[in-house]
Amino acid sequence: MTIPPRPYALLSVGELLADLIGHHVSNSLLDAQDFRRYQGGSPANMATNMARLGNPTALVSCVGNDNIGRYLTRQIEESGVDTQFITYDPLAPTSIVLVSRTAGTPDFVAYRHADCRIRPEQLPDSLLAQAQLFHTTCFALSQQPAQDAIVDAAKRAKAAGCQVTIDTNYAPSIWPDRDQAWQVISDYCSAGALVKISEDDAERLYGSPQTPDRILADFHKMGAVLICLTLGPNGSLVSYDGGAKQSRIPGKKIDVVDVTGAGDAYWAGFLTAYLDGYAPGNCAHAGAALAKMKLTRQGPLPDKVDRKLLYDQFE
Repeated sequence: MTIPPRPYALLSVGELLADLIGHHVSNSLLDAQDFRRYQGGSPANMATNMARLGNPTALVSCVGNDNIGRYLTRQIEESGVDTQFITYDPLAPTSIVLVSRTAGTPDFVAYRHADCRIRPEQLPDSLLAQAQLFHTTCFALSQQPAQDAIVDAAKRAKAAGCQVTIDTNYAPSIWPDRDQAWQVISDYCSAGALVKISEDDAERLYGSPQTPDRILADFHKMGAVLICLTLGPNGSLVSYDGGAKQSRIPGKKIDVVDVTGAGDAYWAGFLTAYLDGYAPGNCAHAGAALAKMKLTRQGPLPDKVDRKLLYDQFE
């Protein structure tokens, strides 16, 4: 069923930061010698990807009152994202992340400052009522005061008829207290969330590899209404209707150029198809199509992407 239109297809909430990504392929940051600056942060990337697909999108975030923060805000705005809900913290500098360029999961170190200073006043009920989707990430939920502000806003968003979503991109280096992470994620998912989680994310969150059945059952128990478990080259598994139904999407062999941002591309394609009323299995195909576009090119997606390209494979 297609969600009725609201002014914003997506209200993305969380980190807008500078990614300093290794210019050449390396095994880890130990071997990375030079870096290039990019606009980064998973919620910010989600906002730009959704905007590239023609979705009206806004970002709620916090950066420092510095030139890095102004650069990032300008980059987001040029992508077509509404930036009026980004605040400039007068004391904390803009957050940055050093990232290796690798063929697998990148090595990274985060230097966090302004990104976690999102406050409740940035997320009034009047704004939540204007959005079809309310999206965040584990990175955004991992520190206060943003943690409480976002979880509270998710519950108010549900009450306002807005569908809550999360990329469960857990990393122990970002959120060392695993027990607290489980509690906060569960609290967030209780708002009836759409969940994206990768096998790698799940292994980090549980502390050991888990079966897909265990992961899906646990997240449905928390209150997630739909879970998309991405399986890297092996495709993805979507569980919905409280776990009563599943769709398995096989992987396709592709020549990977750059893995950075592939998860954000996948979820943007998935949620765009979701907003367009497609069934969960087709949403996963749309996500895979946009992820492939990202994986096979260096740097970000094109400024504009025709969403029909995501649906060409559908019958």
